Amino acid sequence: MSSKLSSTQVSSPDEVRNVVLIGNAGSGKTSLFEQLLKARVTGYRGEKDDPERAAQLYLASFINESVVVNLLDAPGHPDFVGELRAGIRAADAAIFVVSAADGIDGMAQALWDECENARLPRIIALTKLDAGHADFDSSVSAAQEAFGSMVLPTHVPTLAASGEIAGNIGLISLEEHDYSAGSMQTMPVTAEDSQVEMYRGPLIEGLIQEAEDDSLMDRYLEGEELDANYLLDDLMKAVATANLYPLLPVSSATGVGVEELLALIEHGFPTPSSHPNPEADTLSGDPLQLPETDPAGPLVAQVIRTTTDPFAGRLSMVRIFSGTLKVDDVVHVSGRHPESAGKDDAAHADHDSDERIGGLQGAVGAELKPRPSAIAGEIVLIPKLNSAETGDTLSAKERPSVVSRWSLPDPLLPLAVRAATRNDEDKFSGALQRLAVEDSTVRVDRGGGDQLVIWTTGQAHADLLLNRLTDRYGVKVEQEEIRIPLRETFIGKAVAEGRHVKQSGGHGQYAKCNIEVEPMPRGEGFEFVDKVVGGSVPRQFIPSVEKGVRAQLEKGVIAGYPMVDVRVTLYDGKAHSVDSSDMAFQLAGQLAIKEAAKPTVTALLEPVDLVTVTVGEEYLGPVMTDLSGRRGQLLGSDSVNRKAVIRALVPQLELSRYAIDLRGIAHGSGTFTREFHGYELLPAHLMDKFLTKN
Repeated sequence: MSSKLSSTQVSSPDEVRNVVLIGNAGSGKTSLFEQLLKARVTGYRGEKDDPERAAQLYLASFINESVVVNLLDAPGHPDFVGELRAGIRAADAAIFVVSAADGIDGMAQALWDECENARLPRIIALTKLDAGHADFDSSVSAAQEAFGSMVLPTHVPTLAASGEIAGNIGLISLEEHDYSAGSMQTMPVTAEDSQVEMYRGPLIEGLIQEAEDDSLMDRYLEGEELDANYLLDDLMKAVATANLYPLLPVSSATGVGVEELLALIEHGFPTPSSHPNPEADTLSGDPLQLPETDPAGPLVAQVIRTTTDPFAGRLSMVRIFSGTLKVDDVVHVSGRHPESAGKDDAAHADHDSDERIGGLQGAVGAELKPRPSAIAGEIVLIPKLNSAETGDTLSAKERPSVVSRWSLPDPLLPLAVRAATRNDEDKFSGALQRLAVEDSTVRVDRGGGDQLVIWTTGQAHADLLLNRLTDRYGVKVEQEEIRIPLRETFIGKAVAEGRHVKQSGGHGQYAKCNIEVEPMPRGEGFEFVDKVVGGSVPRQFIPSVEKGVRAQLEKGVIAGYPMVDVRVTLYDGKAHSVDSSDMAFQLAGQLAIKEAAKPTVTALLEPVDLVTVTVGEEYLGPVMTDLSGRRGQLLGSDSVNRKAVIRALVPQLELSRYAIDLRGIAHGSGTFTREFHGYELLPAHLMDKFLTKN
């Protein structure tokens, strides 16, 4: 299309490009985001410093010739991969930012894999070539080694006398783009330039491989100069289908390469209509084929992220996959949270409701402007959707549906907190609910001893949540040491008598019971056996003894933890015809367990998790050594797609900070999962510490 748009209100999905910027923290990604906006938004001077900017998905929109570009800036820190995946769901293509100064580390590889899993078309923006030790050729080689041979430069940098990047040369057009005067100036060059010669051939050969014309290779090998427009057309097709990844040198500081990026975004990146929609189901769980990106189709949209404000309420960023959304429409809001299945997480309960759209906002630059409607393919914001959370589906009331959620990282760093004062307690629950609404990676549950635990993805995530509680919601909290749910048990047989006898005038209290306690296999729980003969304990009081025994086991005996995996046998006792009672025998049962629990026959149990760690193969040794140092029992390892997968049984006492420690060992690229495996005996030297503590 050749016409220029005059506003960000579009009439067709083909007039939209949804693009997400992805890259390591410190790669120059957000600076490039700002340069792209400055190039197209008149008077744009940049955003004010916001401490949360680096932790959340950020949207800005602008017109580029004949399309509206919805530009998303995704966090680069591994703690906020949930926001990154939300950005990938909202976008149809990505600008992948790599710093020439810092190289490609495990974190950059992990980010690339996130894009690869989504089959997202990508352009690689190579930044920081001005750094003293940066080198274009070695950066290209590193990118091809890490990301594959179809990473091909489409431009090579030109340098000023000072050594700073001044512009670039287009390898297809054979034009030099000089930015040294403050705006792009174009002039022709020849293919004899050494860098042009080095990279132009592989680029053309890569394009020929993707082209539909089988005669191109023969013509090229015979020395024919192929038409530049034809090659550019092939380049755009290869980019849109994620079969080739152009690499461009850019400067986030001066804007070198910005115009080339914008041209590739408009002509090479796919439209919403040509990018596949996500999977969806009906409310009953039956598969549902999402309609094509058609403004006339039934409404299907998804909440990409949610922000909450104690005064303004919720603001929902929404990607529309089908249909048209208008102010005053009544839509169905549906939330299904498979990531919370089987977990004690009331903050992410499933929900369904109908809500009226009270207003729509579209981004114009970085500002929000009211809009009457939005069509399939667009990204808009909806204020005050009271029941909608991140990941929820908005659909036509008469045709409700549920769009599949993007996968979320399991929050594995626990943060134990309590309200600092009574006044904070009153606001605490509501504030936690709001945190969970806007951040689907937050999980809240009750840990050992009814301790409130917020599960986070890492230290940066934990710090962010604590700051939000204090600054946004006015709730002061205090951190506590994580209490691991230990258990007590018997490791040998013991016999004891529980004797509860009191005389104080009138009816007294009289009960005696003789028990034998023995250990049971791990995980068997508790068994009560009645072997009373001769009526020494009357039948009506035998359940009373069991009730007392159970009550004491639940409270614990040696350190205040529940006692498990024991068999208690009642074999004798004594009663009084007047003074015996239900309560007396309950107390006798409790006393009998206390009497039996001598230090020589009791011990503590600790919970053990099955841990599966995935890291680059180069980190296999250090990870296994670290797991062994955590008293882990190594079960084995495998190699999958250049990744090492290690399985081990590790005590929970050793895992409280593992999310942070693994990131250090594997340079930010390691991930792990954990699931409860069972209880094992706590080593004696550690048991002494807990006995002393309690």
